[in-house]
Amino acid sequence: MTDEPGRTARLMWTHFEPVHAVTYFHPRARAAYEAVGLRGYWRGYFAGRSAPLGATEAAPVISAFFTFAPPMVARALPAVWRLATPQEALRARLTGAVQALAELTYELPETHLAETADLLERAAGSAQTAGRVLGAVNAALPIGEYPLARMWQAATTLREHRGDGHVAALVAAGLDPVETLAYRVAVDMSPVNLLGRGWSEEQWQAARERLARRGWLTPDGTATDHGRAGFQAVEDATDRAAAHPWEALGPDDTDRLRELLEPIARSCHTLIPEGSPIGLPALPG
Repeated sequence: MTDEPGRTARLMWTHFEPVHAVTYFHPRARAAYEAVGLRGYWRGYFAGRSAPLGATEAAPVISAFFTFAPPMVARALPAVWRLATPQEALRARLTGAVQALAELTYELPETHLAETADLLERAAGSAQTAGRVLGAVNAALPIGEYPLARMWQAATTLREHRGDGHVAALVAAGLDPVETLAYRVAVDMSPVNLLGRGWSEEQWQAARERLARRGWLTPDGTATDHGRAGFQAVEDATDRAAAHPWEALGPDDTDRLRELLEPIARSCHTLIPEGSPIGLPALPG
């Protein structure tokens, strides 16, 4: 990491990302999607995450989500909109997330949750969304009425804002989607959780060969020092691009928000399986 704003952005990511992630891993979140006809994990995932874009075709989602093979996305979109409208998918994802957070935060006082939501909303409201499609469409959604809904929506806006910046950094580094996944598998992610993104074995092997020619992997698939330095540069660029909300919030309020998020994030983190595609490190301490 090259600067303090980047370090702060990464630290705050480890605290708000678990809040967002309940939508992928909690049974109540999955049940909420099923209740509106979105049965099967991937139907709920693609409908819920793309719903802020409206009843979109596959092409914008292939671009914005980045790491999924185009045929996999095309199997889900636009077919999911025959099962649930984007508005129904949005209600389901928020309902499921709120129910999950209610279960995970029941021991915390309402004042704690309300202050957390207030500060997260201030940070999310200052996020610069030009060139960040998923961040922008989530930022444009109506603000929730209750603290848990507000908290989850703000965390989701910040998460997608950061993700848009990460995709831009990957593109600038000349990494394509399957190369990105192949490198992460070589370093720190379980192939079990990434092989399900629709790429063929031939595409995986071709990506590994391209990374080897580039000097990022050895012929046996081990990450090289050159590759680690190259990917660290991507991570540093991602952190710098995600720093503005925390600079706008200011150091005192950012520290306060981190303290408030700490017990919430730790509780949510228990849902995230080891080696998950999120790539989220453990909370410090």
